[in-house]
Amino acid sequence: MIDKNLKGKKFVASYSGGKDSMLSIYRAIKAGLEPLALIITYNKDRNLSWFHGVPKGVLDSVSKSLNIPVWLIETSGEEYTKNFEKALTKAKNEGAEVCIFGDIDLEGHLKWCSERCENVGLLPCFPLWQEDRKKLVYEFLDSGFTSTFTVINTKMLNDKFLGLTMTKEICEEIEKEGADICGENGEYHTFVSDGPLFKEKVKFKLGDKIENDGYSILPILEL
Repeated sequence: MIDKNLKGKKFVASYSGGKDSMLSIYRAIKAGLEPLALIITYNKDRNLSWFHGVPKGVLDSVSKSLNIPVWLIETSGEEYTKNFEKALTKAKNEGAEVCIFGDIDLEGHLKWCSERCENVGLLPCFPLWQEDRKKLVYEFLDSGFTSTFTVINTKMLNDKFLGLTMTKEICEEIEKEGADICGENGEYHTFVSDGPLFKEKVKFKLGDKIENDGYSILPILEL
């Protein structure tokens, strides 16, 4: 949940392109916080965002549709922490008081994100923290967001879901297979391309399937 005292404050959000970060941003805006920017770490060696693999052109389209600036944190793995804090410092200097994160219940993520904010003087906020994972998935879908499965951890889940649009029925099937319905344990990643915050649907295409170290991946490509 979001503290009512945060209403009216500017925020920057840690954005991945996936459903949990988008739902946390949506909740923050509905709670009356004002978005300054979305920050996303960008692997400068691969020219893709870290973890979800979104290219710059698609991120530009997201920014345009949301009418929120998307800041790239171009970084190597070695300088990841330092450059993340550098972006948070920039956000604070431009008026942000809060940083929004989409984590649900992974203590290691809570600790890392909180430390980054505390080091630069921002207040960390976790709108989804310790809420029921299934209820969060259903809230995301009921809110009208469109999300595509782009990465599947094949050690934990069948890759037949790869490339499908997320629905309650598909999520229930994932749960029946013994995987976490929310993918919080790393079973899958998604890319959100439409929904109540978007002025228009983000256009993109999916490349040919790549199998890499136990993961099946459909690359997100610009049209």
